Amino acid sequence: MTINPMTAFVFAGGGSLAAVQVGMLHELVAHDVHPDIVIGASAGAINAAFFAQAPSGSGVLRLEQLWSEVRRNEIMPLTMRSMLSMLVFRRPSLVSVSGIRRLLEANLNYGLIENTVLPLHIVATDNLSGGEVVLSRGPVVEAVMASAAIPGIFPPVTVNGRDLVDGGVANNTPISVAIDLGAKRIVVLPTGFACALQRPPVTLIAQVLHALSLLIARQLVADLQRYASAAQLIVVPPLCPLDVSPYDYSACGTLISRAKASTKTWLMANGMQQPAIPMQLLEHHH
Repeated sequence: MTINPMTAFVFAGGGSLAAVQVGMLHELVAHDVHPDIVIGASAGAINAAFFAQAPSGSGVLRLEQLWSEVRRNEIMPLTMRSMLSMLVFRRPSLVSVSGIRRLLEANLNYGLIENTVLPLHIVATDNLSGGEVVLSRGPVVEAVMASAAIPGIFPPVTVNGRDLVDGGVANNTPISVAIDLGAKRIVVLPTGFACALQRPPVTLIAQVLHALSLLIARQLVADLQRYASAAQLIVVPPLCPLDVSPYDYSACGTLISRAKASTKTWLMANGMQQPAIPMQLLEHHH
């Protein structure tokens, strides 16, 4: 008797570019590619947590609606008042968490991580040591907020007595977590990077997010090379050319549509068989 290997979906972080993962999910589910577990970090933790509770075509459509309607000011309301509060009152972040908390509480209403349909694992970073923290139990909203708490932009989130920040700091594309959990077939959903920007971002947060996305892309190439012998790694090709900043939430609907089309083309042409590292990532790495 042949036992199917455990399949994991790994959701990388990348700010607003995580919208592409919704388009990827749409086609993966349509082509009957389903995970046994899901793991997410940073913005990818939002998608992982939503998909874990509704791992179906209708669930992906609801996630698409969420991404298409969200606006930056809802989750990153940067104002002059907030900047002055940080400088004068030494507030530990630029942005209030009230907006993103409302968004998560309205859409992740199953309470605890262990209540999901699919096993869910969320990656955060210990704010003191920089060590990776994998959250597999407990309040899901707190876990996702911790995983998405970009240092300096959002405040740390206390979970089980530890101050946690963005999972992307320790492990933005947590392939290693999937391997440690026993996955033998790992489908990686990257966010890519703005490879076709004509000029660098201007605002502070946009510059930070752009720099992080470049770092993430390089780290993913290194991780794919490092773990190639430990599991079957399948990377859904990211979008390129891409001229959208990870701080720009106005193009999420377009990103989803483009990701649907490119993922469908890839699946029909390759049948989940591809080089270990997509060309888009190799070109950037070099």
